[in-house]
Amino acid sequence: MFRGFETMLTGKTPSDALIFVPRICGICSVSQSVAAARAIGAAQGLTLSGNGALSMNIVHAIENITDHLTHFYLFFMPDFTRPPYSGKHWHEDVVQRFAAVKGTAASDVLPARAQFLQMMGILAGKWPHTLSIRPGGSTRAVSSAEKTRLAALLSGFRRFLERNLYGDRLGSVVSICSASALDDWRQRRAAANSDFGQFLALSADLNLQALGHAHDRFLSVGAYASERGHLFAPGTHDGSPSPFDPANVTEDTAHSWYQKDHGRRAPFDGKTLPLHEETVGYSWCKAPRYDGKPYEVGALARQIVNGQPLLADLVQSGGGNVHSRVVARLVELAATVLALESWVAQLEPEAPFCVPDRDPRHGDGIGLTEAARGSLGHWLSVRDGRIANYQIIAPTTWNFSPRDNDGVPGPLEQALTGVAVDGPESVNVQHIVRSFDPCMVCTVH
Repeated sequence: MFRGFETMLTGKTPSDALIFVPRICGICSVSQSVAAARAIGAAQGLTLSGNGALSMNIVHAIENITDHLTHFYLFFMPDFTRPPYSGKHWHEDVVQRFAAVKGTAASDVLPARAQFLQMMGILAGKWPHTLSIRPGGSTRAVSSAEKTRLAALLSGFRRFLERNLYGDRLGSVVSICSASALDDWRQRRAAANSDFGQFLALSADLNLQALGHAHDRFLSVGAYASERGHLFAPGTHDGSPSPFDPANVTEDTAHSWYQKDHGRRAPFDGKTLPLHEETVGYSWCKAPRYDGKPYEVGALARQIVNGQPLLADLVQSGGGNVHSRVVARLVELAATVLALESWVAQLEPEAPFCVPDRDPRHGDGIGLTEAARGSLGHWLSVRDGRIANYQIIAPTTWNFSPRDNDGVPGPLEQALTGVAVDGPESVNVQHIVRSFDPCMVCTVH
């Protein structure tokens, strides 16, 4: 359903975007807030305070970690309880653990998730649609007692992960450096009630590495920026690594339900004008391209660009696929929790959390960040104190793009090409779609 957030923002004051854009989505709202704050901050040349950058990264990481956890337990793994797998030797155990609502995983995960999200309450007041994130940092300062509470909540969440999801220490998971080492780890975790180990066993039995291969071009705009750099570096990977340059990003509407531009437009020149009759095209999603090519975004792309050795080995041997995307998500989850512990320890309760900001009168700004599902960009143009143009490219816009003017499909469409549709369940199709963890409301903002 087309909603037209970009059109709504035209003519508003720049700070109005901080109210509007979180409402694009109920599960990626912090990501939208961060991108908007950075775009407005860039338009006025603002630099974040140390606490402001830390707090923004912590709040954002909490949302992304929650998304990864929810995807694995409540969306991806329940698909293996479906009837087509009833003849598998592991099916009964998987049903008992991962059946939607009724499985034991739900009763373990949901309380742990709720307790973890108390960190969001302390730092941001509420979730979703928090309003604490500003171009200058965070409006919510943290006391010493609250810092102690944050550390305690994070410690409890880590215990849950190490007991249930991994059956091992987070550091041990992050240090797995090759496909063979991952297989060795899985066999050692066989008796440890490891949900990650259970996935790896299912994946090996079903050969999920053979499903969902796309273009093997990966892009990341960089995750969790600070004055020290990014936790996960920006860049692109098309056989070899290259720097990321936002000037190479364009959007194409040749097969979308928007008025045609007859070519590709840079986001600063982009238009989002819907066709009133859906007669041309087959998607409300535009077709983002980098240097004229489709690129996959998400946890796998972030880790490939960042040079994570396990994921590099998996992609070198089998490309991007259902197996490698899920592994990337769970390895990234562990690495981000370890980073969270460091960031919470670095908070300085007595120091400022926000630099004063004001709406720019004139200027352009790009706000880039990494949501759980991949690269998110906001392109803002301000003239006479009002938004002249606002364009958003969301992660699933990259992954679920239709064909472009040259007829080249996006990553999902490429990954689905040639996959057998075997009856109404079509579990292979579902696994491929799920592996990208789509967020369609962000896509059709």
